[in-house]
Amino acid sequence: MNLKNFTPLVFLASLGAGGVAVAPFILMQYSVGPDSGLITQSQLWAGGLGGAAAAYYSLLELVMVLFTLLHFALTAWFGLMLFRWMKTPQFMELANDPLKNGALAAPLISLLMSMNLFIGPIRYFIPALSENFQSLFLPAMGFWALLFAVSMLAEIFLLGISFRKGFDVSKINFGWLLHPFLLGMLTVVGTGLAAMSQSQEIADTAAFMSMISGSMGVFLLLVKMVVLFKSHFEAKGLPQRSFLPGFLIVLPIITLFAISAYRFGHYLGRFHGFHSDAYFYAVIGGAFAFEIWYLLFGIFLLAEYFRMHHFKEFYVTQWGLVCPFVAFASLAAFAYSAVLQSPFIYALAALSIAASIIIYLELLVKHFNCSRNTQNGVVCES
Repeated sequence: MNLKNFTPLVFLASLGAGGVAVAPFILMQYSVGPDSGLITQSQLWAGGLGGAAAAYYSLLELVMVLFTLLHFALTAWFGLMLFRWMKTPQFMELANDPLKNGALAAPLISLLMSMNLFIGPIRYFIPALSENFQSLFLPAMGFWALLFAVSMLAEIFLLGISFRKGFDVSKINFGWLLHPFLLGMLTVVGTGLAAMSQSQEIADTAAFMSMISGSMGVFLLLVKMVVLFKSHFEAKGLPQRSFLPGFLIVLPIITLFAISAYRFGHYLGRFHGFHSDAYFYAVIGGAFAFEIWYLLFGIFLLAEYFRMHHFKEFYVTQWGLVCPFVAFASLAAFAYSAVLQSPFIYALAALSIAASIIIYLELLVKHFNCSRNTQNGVVCES
């Protein structure tokens, strides 16, 4: 992809890789992890796993390693292209288009995902990080605070453009939800710092800042969802195919805010004596219940698209299909711990991880072929 047709939406590929890497860690954390603290590789294997169990967890670890490396490789590559592209007129043209400037949120979402990788898979494998975990919170807080300032200012700036310039509401699509997606990712990292830090000063600061981004994100999510569904009900039929993958973007946003609320409950319990068992059940159970029917509805809605078009075409928005399955797997892991320890829920999480890997690899091949003009029968669109 050259600068002429570059789009920040390519960061959905690095974001998806990060999500696939994090999902197995979350599944292990909430199924076999310790009652307190985060699971490490040495803790998992201390019991002497063997046979099918050893093969299964080795496979999960392999996924974590490969997709973590892929995330950082893609982030570096796309980051270089992004900085070059920001010097072109196309950057300001996109920023001033209220219908399309949500794409600018994708690089920041991917960068915030990088922080989740350090907390999860990277710390899991590196004893030096897990043994000195608390010493990392101050620099992590500083980096997150920088991303917080950039993200909030960017969102306020882009929201201001929408109010000042106006736009045709009938042309909106679910990609418009990348704004609350960014705020949700910002909040989930912040509440993670608040929940896990042993420093009350860091925890209190991160918690309050998370309430700022979280309240803005929830507000935008509700407003945009109402407008989106109203617009779609008034339109005839489904939107054009390039917009259809965005329909499932609701799932990762719900997951991020649910996990944020869960982590905020841990923060309140640690520093303010909040008794949270019923709260955890309601927050995670309610969000997971919503995602079950929404995912089924989305699959039903997109069934013809997958059957007739998906495997014959490629456009960057298709990368938006990875995060919903990653998000569903992650929330299922939380539900397995906080709601119902059922083999069915565990199976849903594991199958969703498998689905996200398959979708990711299929898209990676198509993206690579299209970027090299070796379509192999696939119609490539920007």
